Amino acid sequence: MAQRLALRQLLSLTPRTLSPQGPLAPPGRAFRTSAGCRSTFNVQDGNDFQDRVVNNPKPVVVDFHAQWCGPCKILGPRLEKMVAKQEGKVLMAKVDIDDHTDLAIEYEVSAVPTVLAMKNGDVVDKFVGIKDEDQLEAFLKKLIGA
Repeated sequence: MAQRLALRQLLSLTPRTLSPQGPLAPPGRAFRTSAGCRSTFNVQDGNDFQDRVVNNPKPVVVDFHAQWCGPCKILGPRLEKMVAKQEGKVLMAKVDIDDHTDLAIEYEVSAVPTVLAMKNGDVVDKFVGIKDEDQLEAFLKKLIGA
């Protein structure tokens, strides 16, 4: 009964009476995405890679991976978590080698997962295979200079 009443009240509201944040949002609070979501992105094509990785003023970790790669499925989320902990000091670009073979060839990726550390458009560090969280943290701290 209470659910029907709440639904009826909600449906009776006109669009101009709804708050911009929605009828169920507490006043003064807006939805925001976490820094982790904003710091990781999928590369769409070569131009996107150039714009968002090579020309980026921030350091960027580039994760070359494949859907069929078991170790990639372990490393990817672990690396995303560690990048998110850096609170925007470093970004993470994800490159599927099956979709972007040209980038994999250009950056001499011969096995996956391969992770590059890029600063000012240059590869400054690299590793192949799985790393534990301590090793990833050291890799990221070295990249950001912390």
